[in-house]
Amino acid sequence: MKFYYHLLSQPSRALYIFLKLNNIPAEFITINFPNGDHLTDEFKEINRFQKVPCIVDDDGWKLSESIAILRYLMSKYKSIPDHFYPSDIRARAAVDEYLEWQHINTRFSCGVYFQLRKKIDGLDTLWLRGKKFLCSDEISFADIIAACEIEQARMTGDDLFENRPKLKEWYERVKETTNPYYDEAHVIVNKIVTKNQKPKL
Repeated sequence: MKFYYHLLSQPSRALYIFLKLNNIPAEFITINFPNGDHLTDEFKEINRFQKVPCIVDDDGWKLSESIAILRYLMSKYKSIPDHFYPSDIRARAAVDEYLEWQHINTRFSCGVYFQLRKKIDGLDTLWLRGKKFLCSDEISFADIIAACEIEQARMTGDDLFENRPKLKEWYERVKETTNPYYDEAHVIVNKIVTKNQKPKL
């Protein structure tokens, strides 16, 4: 399988972590979208939407959209621990609920920073209640997606964890559970965060 991605793309980072964490065999191919590599005719043959991430399976079958890719991989690789995307219908529905919520909340708002701060409060108060992770006491793909979205916003240099201790604890749990791949996926982001760090008054 070929995995096309770029580490500035938050869904790319989420799938990068997921693939590495679960030892899913893949050829990792960087598409330099800041340089417009995703707009070439060659890449359009790989992904008609001309976005990352996407995969091409060993027989040439193509799939884009991170959540669709996750669901496909969970069905294909039975060795992946169930807690990432549970087989139990209610546990899976809880993960799906977050994945649907994030599309119109954290995912959309990352492009509108001031809206995002308000939505982060929702993540803190609506999702992190009485459990270690967003949907249960075990990490799921929802947590990886959410953490990667927050990383995107951190590039502004602002501290999203200020006055949000519960969110900070969850974030550290996600990192600890998924490292070393979490840090590996965020090398570029962390350089930008360091560069844009706002001085404390």
